Amino acid sequence: MKRMNDDNTRREHQGLWLGFLGVVIFALTLPMTRLATGTADAPQLSPWFVTWGRAALAGSLSAVYLLAVRAPWPQAAQRGPLFLSLAGNAIGYPLLLGWGLRHVTASHAAVVTALLPLATAAAAAWLMQQRARLGFWVFASLGSALVAVYSVLRAAQMGHGVGLTWADTLLLGAVVAASLGYVAGAKVTVSMGAEKVISWVCVMALPITLPGTWLTWPEHAIASTAWLALLYVGVFSMWAGFFAWFRGLSLGGPLRVSQTQLLQPFVSILAAVPLLGESLDAMTLGFALLVVLTVFMGRRMASPPAST
Repeated sequence: MKRMNDDNTRREHQGLWLGFLGVVIFALTLPMTRLATGTADAPQLSPWFVTWGRAALAGSLSAVYLLAVRAPWPQAAQRGPLFLSLAGNAIGYPLLLGWGLRHVTASHAAVVTALLPLATAAAAAWLMQQRARLGFWVFASLGSALVAVYSVLRAAQMGHGVGLTWADTLLLGAVVAASLGYVAGAKVTVSMGAEKVISWVCVMALPITLPGTWLTWPEHAIASTAWLALLYVGVFSMWAGFFAWFRGLSLGGPLRVSQTQLLQPFVSILAAVPLLGESLDAMTLGFALLVVLTVFMGRRMASPPAST
C-alpha cells in the first residue's frame, strides 16, 4: 500500500512538473511571436508567414511522429472536430495573435489572453452542452470586464483615445479561436490520444500551410532573431509543448495540473523583459493578477451544480 501511494505521489509530482513545463513553453509564445513579427514600425516576418510557417514546421515533425508510431488514419466522426481544431489552433489563434502583437507589447497581450482558460470552459459549455454554475458566468463576465477596462486605460495612456483598440479586438479573437480549437480537440482526445490529436491537426493543415509558407516567404532581409523565434513557435509552441502538457495532465490529473496554467500570463510578462526589453509595469501586473484571480474562482465553479 505504501509503495502504491509513493508511486501515485511520484506520478502526481511528475505530472505537475511536466504541466509547468508545458505552461512555460506556451507562455513564451507571446514574446517569441512578437520577436518573429516585429512591430508596426520595425516589421520582421509577416504574421501570415509566421502562421503558415510555424504550422508547416509542426506538420512536418508530426508526419514523422505519426509514421513512427504507425498511427491509424482518423475516422470519419473524428475529422470534423480535428478540422475545427485546425481552424482555431493552427490558423486562427496564431494569425490573430501575430497581427495583434504588431501593435501591443507581449505584456499587454498576456493580460488579454489570460482569459483563455475561462473562454475554453465557456466554449465547452456551449459546444459540449456542459452546464456550469451561475458563479462561473459571473466570474467569466468579471474577467472580461477587467480586460476591457485594462485595454481602455492602456489605450488612453498611449493617446489612442477611449475605447478598445483594433489590436485588442484581434487578441480577443485569438482567445475565442484557441478556445474553440481546444474544445474541438478535447472531443477526440479520449479516442485518439492527446499527442496524436495535435499531430493530426498539424498534418491535416499541411495542404494549406505548405503553399501558404511558399507564397508568403519574405522578400526582404530578416533578422536572425526573428527566424529563431519562428523556429521556437513552430517546434515548441505548436507541437512539442502539447506533448509535455497533455502528458502532465494524464500523470498528475487535469484538476491539479491545469491550475499551473494560472502562472502563464506572469511567465509571459517576465519573459518579455529579457527577450524584448519590455519593462515591468505595475498596472499590467495588477490587472494580470486580478484576471487570473477571476479565472481561478471561475474554474472552481465550472463544474455543474449538484443535482437534487
